[in-house]
Amino acid sequence: MDRRIKFRHLDAFSAIARASSFKIAAQDLNLTQPAISKTLKDLETILGVVLLERSRSGVALTPQGEVFLQFAEQSTAALRHGLRSMHAHSTAAGQLKVGALPSVASRLLPRAVLAFQKLNPNTTLEMYEGSHRDLTTRLRSGGLDLVVGRLGNPDTMVGLGFQQLYSENVVVVARPDSAALDVQSAADLDGFRVLYPPKDSAIRPLVARHLISQGVPLFQNRIETASPTFGRAVVLSDPDTVWVISRGVVANDLDQNTLVTVPVEMAATHGAVGIMSRAEDIPAVSMRTFSKLIANLCNAPE
Repeated sequence: MDRRIKFRHLDAFSAIARASSFKIAAQDLNLTQPAISKTLKDLETILGVVLLERSRSGVALTPQGEVFLQFAEQSTAALRHGLRSMHAHSTAAGQLKVGALPSVASRLLPRAVLAFQKLNPNTTLEMYEGSHRDLTTRLRSGGLDLVVGRLGNPDTMVGLGFQQLYSENVVVVARPDSAALDVQSAADLDGFRVLYPPKDSAIRPLVARHLISQGVPLFQNRIETASPTFGRAVVLSDPDTVWVISRGVVANDLDQNTLVTVPVEMAATHGAVGIMSRAEDIPAVSMRTFSKLIANLCNAPE
């Protein structure tokens, strides 16, 4: 191995490849775009090959880049695992960092956190909410210990393990007085403002495939958002707005009848929800306890 290859080279390359964007990768690593571009260029110079190609549509791996990415991520994952194991009795003791997608953060996670604290009062819990891409990136880099949420596309799950808890579907919701409750099909939603999952969300591919199968084009009058707070505020304030969202995010709203489901067939959007962790890790006691609590709650009545 060329001794000039550093950890920062591999980290930058992996981040750019996974995000398909220099801008997003730079943000994930807290770098400027010129800095991350130079880091990648230095790596390509050392290796003597082009790893990534830019185009108007974004960033794509070259054949050499596809091969190198697998081994680069395995190498960085192994190094991080070694460092975490070495410091297990100091820096990691008594702390658990958990990330959650919105579909579990509002309903399942609060009960799990309260139950965990009763059993582990000396363990500090840090909770984070975000998009699938953001949370899996942080998990892979060691910034989180666990992530609870939907199973993502295969390219987002490299180096991660997944324990399924349950499955849920995507729903279209609106206010109880919305004219959207009279629609006959997904095509009829084009007459409304549609809050739609953004490109980095776990449900976007499921929704897109479902609409394509029904011959429904991407809605023109749409706002792409992954924010439950923003989505809930907009749809509650406007009867002409519908919201395409995981059922778990709006489960409480549906129970209270502040929002209702629009009669649009969405059964094909069912997806697995579970616990993600780094595949190479040996779970700490706190991780195993938290995972078991969530699994038990999924099988118990509320």
